[in-house]
Amino acid sequence: MEVWPDTWPVFALFCDLRTQWRVAMGGCTGLDYTAVLAVMDLHGIPPDKRRETLADIQAMEAAALAAMAVTYT
Repeated sequence: MEVWPDTWPVFALFCDLRTQWRVAMGGCTGLDYTAVLAVMDLHGIPPDKRRETLADIQAMEAAALAAMAVTYT
């Protein structure tokens, strides 16, 4: 899989969130957003970039949830 250089920081953040999924009886329901903010801190993402970064993470989260739904149905 190719990752464009301008999307690499968000991709790296998303990868570091790999163990931070909330799970219910039906499978994953989404990321733990408290953990998302903590990992943003660890990555040094400044406050003025967090909304944009969260939107990017949410797009990746939605795609991952859709892929997992296909896998498990």
